[in-house]
Amino acid sequence: MEPTIVVEHKTQRVRKSRFSLGTTLMYVILTAWSLTTIYPMFWIVNNSFKVSRDVMNNSFGIAWEPVFSNYVNAFDRINIGRSYINSLVMSFGTVFLVLLLGGLAAYVLSRFNFRGRRTIYSILYATLLIPAFATVVPVYEILIKTSMVNTYWGLIFPQTAGNLTFATLVIAGYMSTIPKELEEAAFMDGCNRWQMFVKIFVPISQPVFASASIFVFMWSYNDLFSALIFVNKENVRPIVALLNEISSQYGTDFGLMATAVALTVIPVLIVYLFISKYIQKGLTEGAVKG
Repeated sequence: MEPTIVVEHKTQRVRKSRFSLGTTLMYVILTAWSLTTIYPMFWIVNNSFKVSRDVMNNSFGIAWEPVFSNYVNAFDRINIGRSYINSLVMSFGTVFLVLLLGGLAAYVLSRFNFRGRRTIYSILYATLLIPAFATVVPVYEILIKTSMVNTYWGLIFPQTAGNLTFATLVIAGYMSTIPKELEEAAFMDGCNRWQMFVKIFVPISQPVFASASIFVFMWSYNDLFSALIFVNKENVRPIVALLNEISSQYGTDFGLMATAVALTVIPVLIVYLFISKYIQKGLTEGAVKG
């Protein structure tokens, strides 16, 4: 029995050493990868507290004596506050419409069996392959005819249409995992379809709604291409379009540019921090089912 015990102990030590080596290597790789994301953010924020001359001469040095004039100029010279409001109104408007329409469509696709259901799924998957550039001309003509160019709706509606397919498929995949017994119990309690959607499916599907909302918000907030075409006037200009103009109008003021970039990233980080706990759960449990 003793040789067997010795062999077992040796095997356990080998497994522990392999596990320890693999875990260490994994953490090293993840740490190196995270630094490629964290350091650029730190570099931008750090340079936002320097004057333009210091950014040019010593961009990698730490701002031990920070200056706040760049943040004052961002709100006074380039009116970044107005662009903030424009971006938030259009992004949150897009998220609201996408979650409302996508949630209702996902509920129908995931809980109803009807003829053509698989065909609809196939069409939705096919639309994901259509590039946004291919729809710019017809969408722009529609916005001109409806007088929505250079208005909030002129960006909200195209972005809603562009993100609706993704949200519908992800939410439908999650809702299809909800047990049928909950639906039957709700029917027994006298709930109609709308009450069932609002009181049962929406609360249970909060993780996937949160996951879809963060992706839709980021895509809408960072959509420079659509912003330059559909809302190019200053009164409705989002913050990403403002950054594009800073690079040309204030090309030599690198401190102001760094400040504008830092202020642009802040809303995305705040939104992510509030709902990050739902994202992994929503994506892992929301695998799309046919």
